[in-house]
Amino acid sequence: MPLNNRIADAQDEIAGWRRHLHANPEILYEVHDTAAFVAAKLRDFGCDAVTTGIGRTGVVGLVHGRTGAGGRVVGFRADMDALPIVEETGAPHASTRAGAMHACGHDGHTAMLLGAARALCETRAFEGTVALIFQPAEEGGAGAKAMLDDGLLSIAPLSSVYGMHNLPGLPVGRFAMKHGPIMASTDEFALTIGGRGGHAALPHQTVDPIVTGAALVSALQGIVSRSADPLLSLVVSVTQFHAGFAHNIIPDTAIVSGTVRSLSAEMRELAERRIREIAAGIGAAHGARIAVDYDRNYPVTFNHGRETDICADVAAEIVGEAAVNRAAAPLMAGEDFSYMLEAVPGAYIFVGNGATANLHSPTYDFSDEAIAYGSSFWLRLAERALAA
Repeated sequence: MPLNNRIADAQDEIAGWRRHLHANPEILYEVHDTAAFVAAKLRDFGCDAVTTGIGRTGVVGLVHGRTGAGGRVVGFRADMDALPIVEETGAPHASTRAGAMHACGHDGHTAMLLGAARALCETRAFEGTVALIFQPAEEGGAGAKAMLDDGLLSIAPLSSVYGMHNLPGLPVGRFAMKHGPIMASTDEFALTIGGRGGHAALPHQTVDPIVTGAALVSALQGIVSRSADPLLSLVVSVTQFHAGFAHNIIPDTAIVSGTVRSLSAEMRELAERRIREIAAGIGAAHGARIAVDYDRNYPVTFNHGRETDICADVAAEIVGEAAVNRAAAPLMAGEDFSYMLEAVPGAYIFVGNGATANLHSPTYDFSDEAIAYGSSFWLRLAERALAA
């Protein structure tokens, strides 16, 4: 099965929706205009039910198959939120809202699922129900968890759930996925060093939190190189060091913070334990107090085997087996679709965005050429996952 003709013929129209969303980005849960645009489209298409305000601003549309309600329910998720970035693309459809930009392609994700939604409402060539899930606050707000906590599975009792993200560097017309962990957990730490400040000319009368912090930063680098199994994936990055306010004063405090990325519970546990042990040891060695604030953020995005194989088979039907990478390398970035995959079996896959700027870059833009591939994938996945 090549690209769906109905969707291919509508690509320019769907791209118009995408460009409208790109020009009007909204951040985290404040996606009110985007959610209203999505809900209006779903009602116009003829969805059997449209529910708004799930997880504050999420939207869920239900499309029943040829025999009506009943049977299994599969969920397709698209994220709607943008990023707090000033756009530098110079595109005619560039952001019109200061300090906000669709720098991750969520405008494209939303448009692709809307394109598929219209086709699903027209064809209904499946048994059961498709739940079209439009989610806020993927970019750090855990909108997926908010939708689950707000009763998503009561509105749509999912038997499986699927997500898709564009991937710069992967050619348009290609797909990539893998069994097991495909994106990392995203923990954060902040280490507050309490010393004793004083005159920079009299350091012996102080407990210098900057020297303590420098030792702490160096010691943290040994977690990956000396504590972690080199065959397992782990990243510990110190990204902030705040201390001091004058050239001749040793301050009382310093703060060292950063992120931990892992693809397994084992490495996640190891990193937190070693950060706490190192902080205690460095603090004692320097006579300082180090308070550890460790926040477990998004969990590992873990693909289930059967659902991943279904995605790969569907992608191969659309673009051919040679254009499908069934064993893609995982990414150490995070994704809150992980919460949905903890609740329901499913898979998260990548669709090619071509030779564009990287995600989260002020010069990034979603490739409209990818729309027909993503929308065709969703349409065929519904038919395949809900076959009679």
